[in-house]
Amino acid sequence: MAAFGAKGAEPEPMPSGPGWRCGDLVLKPVYDRARTLWQARTMERITLPDVRVARPVRATDGRSIVAGWTASRFISGTPQPRYDELVLAAVKLHQATADEPRPDFLAARRDVYAIADRMAWEELEPDLDEKKGGGWFEVLAGARRPVHGPDQLVHGELFGRVLFDGDEPPGIVDFEPYFRPAEWGAAVATVDALAWGGADPQLLQRWAHLPEWPQLVLRATLFRLAIIALDPDFTPSSLDGLRVAAREVSALL
Repeated sequence: MAAFGAKGAEPEPMPSGPGWRCGDLVLKPVYDRARTLWQARTMERITLPDVRVARPVRATDGRSIVAGWTASRFISGTPQPRYDELVLAAVKLHQATADEPRPDFLAARRDVYAIADRMAWEELEPDLDEKKGGGWFEVLAGARRPVHGPDQLVHGELFGRVLFDGDEPPGIVDFEPYFRPAEWGAAVATVDALAWGGADPQLLQRWAHLPEWPQLVLRATLFRLAIIALDPDFTPSSLDGLRVAAREVSALL
């Protein structure tokens, strides 16, 4: 707290995930040094119209990490079912990140999310339990067609990471990096909203003007199906919600 200028603040545990609010700062433990340093540099550079961003805060000596901790500005608000505003925030974010380079650490990722992403994009042969979503994956995968948009830096976990606070602009916290076509980030957020947020199915149609939208929401659905199939903590309720989204996406193809 002293290193990041929050000495004297009363720490409060963050309600979602590890971290402590200390006045107008949020302090979080660092689990991946390379990714934390990348996020700090990237979030410093991003400028978005009408969107709040949780800017990183450097320590008094200029470091982004001190004793295994990092800091960012506190963004007020909570995730809310304002899903068109969520998708619009995704579009604005990915316009701003269009020229960002691919993070070096992405190629080395071997976690469930990275493997599921590669399976959805036909870079890795799927080997999924049929009863845990693998059957749905196999059926939907047959509808994949080439996507021609260029890959770029995208945020792949915006559902739950965009906060709303009354009339304030939406706020984006953290950055889960992937390197895919720009609108894929919005597609993942849309599928998540349909699967677990109770979103109106017309949400898919309202954003169908985005480039290559049917194929991107298809790949977003495959991505989520693969995660569930690979996740050892899988629960049937997670797959139930995703089946709803999969039916709506199928109707769009």
